[in-house]
Amino acid sequence: MDYYKYQVITDPINNEVLIALMSLQPFDTFVENDNGFDAFLPKSSESTEIEEFMKDLQTRFEFKFDQEFIKGENWNKIWESNFNPIQVDDFCGLRAEFHPSMSGVEHELVITPKMAFGTGHHETTFMMIQLMRGIDFKGKKVLDYGCGTGLLAILASKLGASFIDAIDIEEASYQNTIENCETNKVVNVNAFQGNIKIVDGQRYGIVLANINRNVILDSLDTLSDLVLEKGTAVFSGFVKEDQNKMHNALAENGFVIQKTLTKNNWMAVQCTVSSRQ
Repeated sequence: MDYYKYQVITDPINNEVLIALMSLQPFDTFVENDNGFDAFLPKSSESTEIEEFMKDLQTRFEFKFDQEFIKGENWNKIWESNFNPIQVDDFCGLRAEFHPSMSGVEHELVITPKMAFGTGHHETTFMMIQLMRGIDFKGKKVLDYGCGTGLLAILASKLGASFIDAIDIEEASYQNTIENCETNKVVNVNAFQGNIKIVDGQRYGIVLANINRNVILDSLDTLSDLVLEKGTAVFSGFVKEDQNKMHNALAENGFVIQKTLTKNNWMAVQCTVSSRQ
């Protein structure tokens, strides 16, 4: 897949709020630096609305931006220059194949840095992993909705899940999930390219959904049907300003919040499904 890189030049103090607002658009990856951050937009999402959105942001925040077209085959070089190992407490370490092995963690995952979201660098992925630590995956059937690199599906397998369905609408994510499962010697992940309808009629003990607010809101009624009664669902991809809206929508669809995490301006929630009539 081809991408547009938006190089946002600003005081890094603005990074948090700008990334939060831009994540509501089809930007799917952000890489922070000393001069601001880079935001990556799939070429298929490029539109005049995005340009108008960016110009509107400039009326509210002080920043400049340049746009650069990036062919898909150049993506690896970009990630290799930016991708650093990540450690989530003493629970999970994430690295690329070109990094040395990590020590002092329960689970080490090797993720090839291609153009799929989910390297652990983003706050939402970090919090999803933190919440997964306290969930019993043993023998459970799991859905990873919006799987990106397949990182969460792979971790679920390492934690004892019996079977994992991993779905992403992007072909690059689908392919990357397959590759990363092979790298990590995980054989019980079934990857699909497409939307939530692919698993219609299935039931899962655990659902993991690290996408974005709009996709979560649009899918909650379906996701509620997919989770077994008293099963677990973990959601992330929304900011603090959306907390009330998300909590109300979760309650309306039968989810009961058990835990909430925040990291910078981002949130993640762990829920169970209330008893069905």
